[in-house]
Amino acid sequence: MSLFRLPACARTPRSSVAFLLRVAALGATLAGCTPAPSSSGEDSRQARVPARSVAVVTPWALPAPAGAGQPDLATSPEGNLLLSWVEPGAEDTHRLQLSSMSPTADTRWQPTLTVAEGRKWFLNWADTPHVYALPDGSLWAHWLRGTGPARMDYGIDLVRSGDGGRSWSAPTLVHPAGTRGDHGFVTFWAQGPDQLGLAWLDSRQKAAAMAAGPAHEDDHHGGGAPMMLRAALYGSQATQQAEWPLDASTCDCCTTASAMTDRGVVVVYRGRDAGEIRDTRIVRFDGKAWTSPRDVHADGWRIAGCPVNGPVVVARGVQVWAAWYTEADGLPELRAARSDDAGDHFGEPVTLARGPQVLGRLSLALARDRLLAAWLETAEDAPQRIVLGRYDLHWRDPERVIVAPIAARGRASGLPRVRWAGQAAWLVWTDVADGRSILRGASVR
Repeated sequence: MSLFRLPACARTPRSSVAFLLRVAALGATLAGCTPAPSSSGEDSRQARVPARSVAVVTPWALPAPAGAGQPDLATSPEGNLLLSWVEPGAEDTHRLQLSSMSPTADTRWQPTLTVAEGRKWFLNWADTPHVYALPDGSLWAHWLRGTGPARMDYGIDLVRSGDGGRSWSAPTLVHPAGTRGDHGFVTFWAQGPDQLGLAWLDSRQKAAAMAAGPAHEDDHHGGGAPMMLRAALYGSQATQQAEWPLDASTCDCCTTASAMTDRGVVVVYRGRDAGEIRDTRIVRFDGKAWTSPRDVHADGWRIAGCPVNGPVVVARGVQVWAAWYTEADGLPELRAARSDDAGDHFGEPVTLARGPQVLGRLSLALARDRLLAAWLETAEDAPQRIVLGRYDLHWRDPERVIVAPIAARGRASGLPRVRWAGQAAWLVWTDVADGRSILRGASVR
């Protein structure tokens, strides 16, 4: 069986029932198979899947209704899975919804809770809301809301719940009120038991440059002054306690990610220099000060636009693992590297996947002694698909499973999410059925 050719059971689903049956069959078909080299453009340097591994893919029913999108998946300090999504409400409103599940005890979903509902929300397939749970039991969430006359004037609304999501604080804008331009691509972390850290892309210097001279709305994502990376801390009263500029020149619309090390949180993002080199950078906060930005690896990818394909990161102790998308060598490629000094230095990157079939949109999880990377691929003669790669802690010993086909094309397939909990990898993604978006899920053991 070719590495990228799906079996007959994996054709595009026409209904939820068909999807569940086909994913179950697909998992059984892929278990323990050793693929041959592909003719779809896969690079010959990419490691092949060893035959010893047996992956069991099981459909995971989600509580989100048809029409839902922008999923986020997080784990609580207790190990529960937190699923959030956006769904349409009445009279042109949207709702941010939240449900939770224990992967080891009662695996039924808890009743769905509404985090917020409103109008003028800015909905984007790549810049999605997030939820996060702190050790003190509080829940935090954000979404994007229109703040000005232009379509690209929007900001980050942040809320906190101290009662398990039954009630939420009044939304507060993360950036100064009245600031024109776009603000988003948020990442959360626990700075302390009751203190939330977050970083985001901020256009206040771009907006200031636009205000000083003629500009077009498209300038928000391309030319002109660059976006910047900023960070802030929020306390138990949902009020801002500190804020910093971290990098004055970043890519305009790539996702950010963060992870906690023994030497403080690290944040990874896509930078942007004067020559339009847009490689992955990292900064670290020790609780008092931030390091200067540095490259995870100098790929040298020159692109005069935003690839909307940001890096991901996980950490344990002083070890940091980062993965990212690049086309520095002319072909789409997923690279990954490891640091043993909390992000000060990284080893030479390895290739996780390479070729025209690679869409990227990475998600990353740490599973005890293994790394789990999920991404999207496509081909001319097959639907898009979710791929799960499994590696040792040095990015070696690769194993690969095609989790499911996806009927959605292009931006409609959004960003996949993977988390490790209860001895399994849990994945959520966006698909399309009967002309409407729908959320799908699977576990891989």
